[in-house]
Amino acid sequence: MRQVRFSARVVALAVVTLVGVGACTPERQADPGGRGGGLAQAGSAERETGAGGSSGSDQRTRPEPKPTRTKAKPKPKPSPTKAKPKPAPKPTAAGCPLGEHQREVETYLARLGGFGRVTVDGRQSAADCAAIKKFQQRYDIRPAAGRAGPTTYDVAKRLATTDTKRCKAASSGTTFCIDLTRQTTWALRGGKVVWGPTVTRTGMKGYATPAGTFTINYRNIKEWSDPYEVWLPYWQHFTQGMGYHQTTTYLHDKSIGSHGCVNLLPADARRAWELGKVGSRVVLFGRRPGT
Repeated sequence: MRQVRFSARVVALAVVTLVGVGACTPERQADPGGRGGGLAQAGSAERETGAGGSSGSDQRTRPEPKPTRTKAKPKPKPSPTKAKPKPAPKPTAAGCPLGEHQREVETYLARLGGFGRVTVDGRQSAADCAAIKKFQQRYDIRPAAGRAGPTTYDVAKRLATTDTKRCKAASSGTTFCIDLTRQTTWALRGGKVVWGPTVTRTGMKGYATPAGTFTINYRNIKEWSDPYEVWLPYWQHFTQGMGYHQTTTYLHDKSIGSHGCVNLLPADARRAWELGKVGSRVVLFGRRPGT
């Protein structure tokens, strides 16, 4: 009778052990998002803390000797090194610093004309300095210090290489032309250029201003933009919520752009307003680089 009771206890203990293992060990789940938030494999935490593995023998083991502590010598702190400031461009005898695009800017200003005498020799003179300053002031290039830097070079190149003959004028009235590739604009009357070329900035990536021929169908001296909550001076609409208007940011910041409109410098926006009217033709061609 004792043997039967003992066997029954062994069987019951085995059943409880098997059921317990199946119910309490969570299955390993995938880590959602790969950020380490999933459940760890059974036993991994124990391995990390040293609590896992077999319990070992009941035999007493000799205590391990305590490690002796030695005082570490403090490492000498490195003396801080001061970064050498970049030298500011030194003004030449002409009074203006020499830019890295001196000769190129001289070449383009000589081609454009209207900014004073320029000598194309790659050297800064008093006359060159005055001409470059005048050019920078006209197109709001900051600072207008007479230095032939990247922005001055870019604007001068775009204006000097604009081909106004690529735009077909209407038989009468004003035709506005926009070269999207060079980001320049001008106006024609009777086949002659009556304004520009001047600089502009059109739609940025994701808001590219479309090429095509359109007509100004609405004008307002000061239009409120509902989507962007900003005033748009000298607004002349020609398609899909796009039109000419005075820029609300620094025009030569190429990292940004409009949401499809044709941005103008204040003086240019006023002149375009004076030349335009409802019914004026607008011709756009090319594509802004990067869009």
